[in-house]
Amino acid sequence: MLNKVQLIGRLGKDPEIRYTQGSEAVATVSLATSESWKDKNGEKQEKTEWHNLVFYRRLAEVVGEHLKKGALIYVEGKITTEKYQKDGEDRYVTKIVVSEMKMLGGNKTDGESHVAAPAPVVPAVSKGKTTKAGPKPEFEGPF
Repeated sequence: MLNKVQLIGRLGKDPEIRYTQGSEAVATVSLATSESWKDKNGEKQEKTEWHNLVFYRRLAEVVGEHLKKGALIYVEGKITTEKYQKDGEDRYVTKIVVSEMKMLGGNKTDGESHVAAPAPVVPAVSKGKTTKAGPKPEFEGPF
């Protein structure tokens, strides 16, 4: 079986960095992916999907240090759905747990794109070694 997601989009906000009780960095951010087409009347239509991304450990630190709202990035990861309770009701949130990230350009503000040279892919790192996505540290909350 395979659970792999690849997305290219822009950050909807600056990353939020938190730390687990074990001092592991966790970064969360929303990513917008858009598609556009012309309808049968020739009018341009656009649809934007929002994705909740979560980064762990060193990759989370890199995200916090280098990314801001509007940044264009490529991510690879897996889809996860977590259950939590709010006001006594079960709720669910779907996230993309990112294992690799590539910065594709600068920020886009006021319709202008400030493109930088592509950066290398940043895999998840643990003590100087490239690692595959493994078990995530415990982190409470919906996102």
